Amino acid sequence: MRIGPITLASPVVLAPMAGVTNVAFRTLCRELEQARAGTVSGLYVCEMVTARALVERHPATMHMTTFGPDESPRSLQLYAVDPDNTYAAAKMIADEGLADHIDMNFGCPVPKVTRRGGGAALPFKRKLFGQIVAAAVRATEGSNIPVTVKFRIGIDDEHHTHLDAGRIAAEEGAAAVALHARTAAQRYSGAADWDQIAALKAHVTSIPVLGNGDIFEADDALAMMAATGCDGVVIGRGCLGRPWLFAELSDAFAGRHSVTPPTLGEVAAIIRRHGELLSAHFGEDKGMRDIRKHIAWYLHGFPAGAELRRALALVKTRDELDVLLDKLDPDVPFPPEAAGPRGRQGSPASVALPEGWLADPDDCTVPVGADVMHSGG
Repeated sequence: MRIGPITLASPVVLAPMAGVTNVAFRTLCRELEQARAGTVSGLYVCEMVTARALVERHPATMHMTTFGPDESPRSLQLYAVDPDNTYAAAKMIADEGLADHIDMNFGCPVPKVTRRGGGAALPFKRKLFGQIVAAAVRATEGSNIPVTVKFRIGIDDEHHTHLDAGRIAAEEGAAAVALHARTAAQRYSGAADWDQIAALKAHVTSIPVLGNGDIFEADDALAMMAATGCDGVVIGRGCLGRPWLFAELSDAFAGRHSVTPPTLGEVAAIIRRHGELLSAHFGEDKGMRDIRKHIAWYLHGFPAGAELRRALALVKTRDELDVLLDKLDPDVPFPPEAAGPRGRQGSPASVALPEGWLADPDDCTVPVGADVMHSGG
């Protein structure tokens, strides 16, 4: 699959996830794919950063843009609501060589984002949406940095925006678009509507269309592409606690037989490596606090015992992590019940929007205060 000048050996993209897809997690996914397949074939996107915070060089934001020394292509996702800040951030990325690819986030359904007009709320303002995409494309002209755009079906079932968003993004120079096949009102609940991915693919024919939603196994990715005709897949919650999924996807797209999923002992070794990488990125104290949520995902479906799970949920040092992981039975095979969704799912809910947001889709007014956060969640 080609995204502008970038050629990917397999049509697989790691979705940016706040608090997850930092350099430690991306390195782990890449290492596991390299070990299994002998190569790194997909695109691994870092955590979303806010355009305004990047331009202001907020220390936490700059740290989020850390890439591994051998990470290529380096992919960075921007959250933006203002064409001027978007242009400044994209130009900064291009001028300072901060990344090789920019993805634009218009899919975040978190209330603190949508109530200010950002994330999944913004494509409803189609002219403003187009201006933001155009600003990023204009700022990267001549840099060989492609700009891609990710969005949802729409705000809710009464306000679909994905077909307009895909058309506008292509017209403004985006190199590809990706659709999370849920509305903002669904958040992460229910089933992704793959039919809408097919509709977007039929509507946008000049650039690649990628699908996202309910890919938890390699076979799911093959099924999505067969059912929708999309050009690639974006993997989000399916890889939580399963960073080896990208190795399995590499096998699937290359037509290789995938090996047996890891035993509990092999998962423990992966957790140790993840903890090592997080400690190198954040320092041991914060790294161990961060690994706790991952451990819950890693052990999902495995017999570990309530007492050991509680201890792991409070782990403070790498030495303590090693001692606790040694208590797991290394011979337990990967359980079938560990398949399926991980992470946040929640329930559908009305989307919080700024007052009068739905009155005029052609209004280009930049929403007030929507870019003051350092992470869109």
